[in-house]
Amino acid sequence: MPAVNHLSKDKKLKKIIEQQEPFVLVRRKNIHLHLCNSILSQQLSTKVAQVFHRRLLELYGGKNPTPQQIADTPFETLRGIGLSNAKANYVLNVARFFIDEKITDATLNKLTNEEIILYLTKIKGVGQWTVEMILMFTLGREDVFAVDDLGIQQAVCKLYGIDAGDKKAMKEQMLTVSKKWSPYRTYACLYLWGWKDTPKQ
Repeated sequence: MPAVNHLSKDKKLKKIIEQQEPFVLVRRKNIHLHLCNSILSQQLSTKVAQVFHRRLLELYGGKNPTPQQIADTPFETLRGIGLSNAKANYVLNVARFFIDEKITDATLNKLTNEEIILYLTKIKGVGQWTVEMILMFTLGREDVFAVDDLGIQQAVCKLYGIDAGDKKAMKEQMLTVSKKWSPYRTYACLYLWGWKDTPKQ
C-alpha cells in the first residue's frame, strides 16, 4: 500500500502503523447530510452522536433528506429531536447554502482541499475542523492534516516530544513534522487517532 510504505519512512510513525490494521478511505454521497451530521456530532461522544443522526433521518422516514427537505423542516422540529438552538440553526444554514449555491457532490469533488475549506467555512456554524473531517471521511481525500484536532495534537506531541504549552509553537512544529507525510497525511491522522485510542497493554 503506497500510503503505508511512504509513512513508514518515519520511524516513529512506522511503529504505530505496525500495531494497526490498514485503513481504507471511501468517497461517500450526500455531502450536505454528512456536513449536517458533523455539526450534530460536535462536542458529543460517538454513541450520542449516532442517536442524533438516527433521529434526524427518522424525520424523513429513514431516507437521506435533500437540502430542500432539510431547509423546509421547521426550526422547532429540529429542536424537538434534542438539538440546541445553535445546532438547529447551523443545520438549516448548511441546507440553505447548498440550495442557494446549487452545490452538488460533483461540484465539491472537483475542487481542491483548500478551495473546499474556503467555500464551506462561509457557512455560519461550519469551521475548518468540520470541513477537514468532511474532506477525510466523506470526500476520501488522502492529504488532509487536522492540526486543530485535540486528539491529533495529543498524539503528535506525545510521539514526537513536542511541548504543548505554547499552542502557536506547537502547531508550527506539528506542521513541520507532518510535511514529510504528504501526500498521505489523512492516513497519518487515522493511525495517530487509532494509536491514541488503543488501550495500552
